[in-house]
Amino acid sequence: MRDAAINLRALPEQRDLIDHAASLLGKNRSDFMLEAACDRAQAVVLDQVFFSLDADRFRQFTDLLDAPARSNPGLERLLAVKAPWRSSAA
Repeated sequence: MRDAAINLRALPEQRDLIDHAASLLGKNRSDFMLEAACDRAQAVVLDQVFFSLDADRFRQFTDLLDAPARSNPGLERLLAVKAPWRSSAA
């Protein structure tokens, strides 16, 4: 159950645009705005390229990067499939 309020002010044209888009998707204004805001927030978080680690976590991180790749049978099968645009006649 949602119990945290998020309030904001918008121009009437902005509200009308949001309402129109929400109705096209069969959503109400709150659901549409919350979904759009969460999508954008997730994109911002995922786009971060800088992060800091203490010395111990940095060592763990570099150990993982330096470790040999693990076998991935699913990926190996996928890479073995011939691309449909590469014909055998070529």
